[in-house]
Amino acid sequence: MFQIDKTLVSLDVIESLFVCNISCCKGACCIEGDSGAPLKKSEIPELEKALPIVWNDLSSKAQEIIKKQGVAYIDIEGEIVTSIVDNKNCVFTYYDKDGTCKCALEKSYLEKKISFRKPISCHLYPIRITDYDTFSAVNYNRWKICKTAEILGKKANIPLYQFLKEPLIRRFGSEWYEQLDTLAREWKRQKGSE
Repeated sequence: MFQIDKTLVSLDVIESLFVCNISCCKGACCIEGDSGAPLKKSEIPELEKALPIVWNDLSSKAQEIIKKQGVAYIDIEGEIVTSIVDNKNCVFTYYDKDGTCKCALEKSYLEKKISFRKPISCHLYPIRITDYDTFSAVNYNRWKICKTAEILGKKANIPLYQFLKEPLIRRFGSEWYEQLDTLAREWKRQKGSE
């Protein structure tokens, strides 16, 4: 584990090879799981602000749930998470022609219709951040749905932290990321010389 400022970063984040393979998993991370995507309180107004723009991309079931309970709820563990449809799909998902589950928020962001890309927990996935009183833990959440991403990552030889450079900078800043990159390269160099 590495410490950078007030974060503890798991070795898995720098040692694991990973490239998202959405053509194989079909966006399973937006569907599978016990609850919706973890949210920061500050993200709820962003989701609500984006609603009118993404509304027509959402399923009628998602629209009904949002009308009844809003964009978020408190899950069984007491965390604020995105509302979900049928105990699985995030309300902000939609399906493309080949059956791949995608994010309506990200679609509108990439089309330059909104300025909020998606919740940071989604952008960082499969990295999960756990905030404690004095530090944040940065861990790789290994899950069977991402097995093909690990295979693709090995082929491309891309570490998880490099694949997720943009969201890591979004969450912690570019200076933090540069420190992580330096530590990771030094770690790799030392391991290679053993």
